[in-house]
Amino acid sequence: MRGRVIVALAMLAVGLVWIGQGLGVLRGSSFMVDDLRWAAIGAILVVVGGIIAISAWRTRPRA
Repeated sequence: MRGRVIVALAMLAVGLVWIGQGLGVLRGSSFMVDDLRWAAIGAILVVVGGIIAISAWRTRPRA
């Protein structure tokens, strides 16, 4: 379970960064800046990471 939570949190963080870069909120010298495709890919990654996090939370062992 812990591994799935870590993967989910990493996916959420990366997805949010990609959304920020794709929308031009996070500036830099990256090819991803102001490219809406990366915002869409980031949004998909956030959704998948959220699904994994919810799945891991629901299947956690009860004490």
